[in-house]
Amino acid sequence: MNAKTIKVDFLARVEGEGGLFVRVRDQRVTEVKLNIFEPPRFFEAFLRGRKFSEAPDITARICGICPVAYQMSSCHAAEDAFGVHIEGPIRELRRLLYCGEWIESHALHIYLLHAPDFLGYEDVIQMAKDHPEAVQRGLRLKKIGNQIMTVVGGREIHPINVRVGGFYKAPSKQQLKGLTEDLKWARDAAVETCRWVSTFTFPDFQRDYEFVALRHPDEYPLNEGRLVSSKGLDIPIQEYEQHFAEEHHKHSNALHSALLERGSYFVGPLARYNLNFDKLTPLAQKAARTAGLTATCRNPFQGILVRAVETVYACDEALRIIAHYEAPDKPYVEVTPRVSIGHGCTEAPRGILYHRYRYDDRGLISNAKIVPPTSQNLKAIEEDLSEFVSARLHLPNDRLQWQCEQAIRNYDPCISCATHFLKLRVERE
Repeated sequence: MNAKTIKVDFLARVEGEGGLFVRVRDQRVTEVKLNIFEPPRFFEAFLRGRKFSEAPDITARICGICPVAYQMSSCHAAEDAFGVHIEGPIRELRRLLYCGEWIESHALHIYLLHAPDFLGYEDVIQMAKDHPEAVQRGLRLKKIGNQIMTVVGGREIHPINVRVGGFYKAPSKQQLKGLTEDLKWARDAAVETCRWVSTFTFPDFQRDYEFVALRHPDEYPLNEGRLVSSKGLDIPIQEYEQHFAEEHHKHSNALHSALLERGSYFVGPLARYNLNFDKLTPLAQKAARTAGLTATCRNPFQGILVRAVETVYACDEALRIIAHYEAPDKPYVEVTPRVSIGHGCTEAPRGILYHRYRYDDRGLISNAKIVPPTSQNLKAIEEDLSEFVSARLHLPNDRLQWQCEQAIRNYDPCISCATHFLKLRVERE
């Protein structure tokens, strides 16, 4: 009997802390556990008794990388509850703010967190010695995304200009036009990112995932749409909890989500891409095809390339919004609370982010439910690792460890969000 143990105290280049346990018996993987030990953060409990208007600012603190996603989902939930519909320039400003978050988050993941895996470096500091231009390009891309968040949201981390019904203050046309030249550079840089990433070597690995994402009839999804899947799901957001459930696993401080009908599912850029390729701009579609992608991609290791394609889209969409923008007469729609339940779901950089709130007649929150993307992907990650490791048991432990970490980073997991990674142990018997 050949027994081995691989242990890594902390997984680098992800947001949060956790570990991986793999048991192998007779050259067969019998158990895989993602041990997420970051302490729970109890945001849903913090929200009880708070006014509906406080939720966007409170939930934004869940994540410093994707605060806009939390703000948008909480706003949409309140507006759903109180019968408010947002359109026109306020709706466009929300999309623009979200574009800024996608650009900064995707650039961070591609260049600083995941590219070192493909190029054989421990971290981006080491990578920068040999690829300084690429790292500088990534940092400037991220900065431009942050600039959008500052102009529209008031600051680049935990924006302060977002409110239920719209914004506290609308930027002027001139302020947005000031972003144009940087965004044109960013769009070209995003196309170059697609070309650069397409030169990486991707492991041959595919599974029959059930992709889940928003789908909108007129646009690539950010804030609105129906929830659809690659295996036939097509529901309004209000029916989310009739089809999805969270489960507690004793090895994890993050709940695991599952489709009641079929089990694990996959959210995020790869899901959006597969379910909405036809809604990408022509330039983004061209960048994808030039990089070797088709309209369907089931290799999670190519998720880094899909993020690059979505960055092209986000730059294109931001430029479109700015070119047609006219400041609204009033930056928000008045909201009158009532006894109700509201549901919101938007596309965070890492996938769908669901919020549900119950309100009393004063608009105070009596109950809240928040389901972040990473907790929805945990089952898929564990299943990926089981199949991935099974085909690579011949590798030495250090190489197997490296590839397991890379497989987890395919999902760009935000563990801090999911606990409301990598300590790795492999037991071979």
